[in-house]
Amino acid sequence: MNAIQNIKSRVKKHLKAYKKWQSNTFSSFTPADLQAKLSALGLASGDTLMVHSSFDAFDGFQGKPTDVIAVLQSVVGEQGVVMMPTMSFSGTAVDYARSKALFDVARTPSRMGLLTELFRRSPGVVRSVHPTHSVAIWGADASVVAAGHHLAGTPCGVGSPFDALLKRRGKIVLLGTGMGVLTFFHMLEEVLESQLPASPFTAEVFHLQSKTRNGEILETHCRLYDPAVSKRRNLHKMVPYLKKSGVWREGRVGGLTIIVLAAADVDEVVRSMTNQGVYCYD
Repeated sequence: MNAIQNIKSRVKKHLKAYKKWQSNTFSSFTPADLQAKLSALGLASGDTLMVHSSFDAFDGFQGKPTDVIAVLQSVVGEQGVVMMPTMSFSGTAVDYARSKALFDVARTPSRMGLLTELFRRSPGVVRSVHPTHSVAIWGADASVVAAGHHLAGTPCGVGSPFDALLKRRGKIVLLGTGMGVLTFFHMLEEVLESQLPASPFTAEVFHLQSKTRNGEILETHCRLYDPAVSKRRNLHKMVPYLKKSGVWREGRVGGLTIIVLAAADVDEVVRSMTNQGVYCYD
């Protein structure tokens, strides 16, 4: 390493340390603070939650990633349900499917961030069987919510945990993430497909396999998301409609921004937008 590289490395190290000090000094918050904020945003015992997260956004958090999971479980209690997407790929579902990878429910890691991977490995968590869009689920009805996901005609449509989220009047929680990660929208794409200007799904039906925890091989025959349409998907278009309808709940604790939306409200707003000819695509 030459002198200039050495100086750059030391500066970077000091900046990182300063940023950490700044966060811990001015944006510090504890697991108890996080739980209080989630409760203030309307989460309660017995709720069904679909959680999207970025632990990098937890500036000033005085706890471990596992503490976040414990807080979510505590908020909904034993009769509630916590879900996190644990998708198997980081590119497109079509590319992943064409790689012929065998999804192993016990071993295939989540590509959706640190919290999701820790959550899927946590005691009592059930993972739905789907080769591209599996979901990790904890709670009293986890096995019921997970059941049959491999039979769904599209990854997040009817018969999937995202369908269960709507039927259970569940809530979507964004912990440090934007609207672009709102996987529940895929459920609405299936339901509203005939009303959209173009189908978001492939014409091709993919034939995929998954391995369960007991070694059984299950077959999935489903359409996936058309990469060309996916590039044009813009979920931020629904934000002003959600805010105008009064269903947008947002709060901040430390350096973390939290957004809470009821799945039923998202469903209603997207249907209304569609009826007006307004779609979440560029």
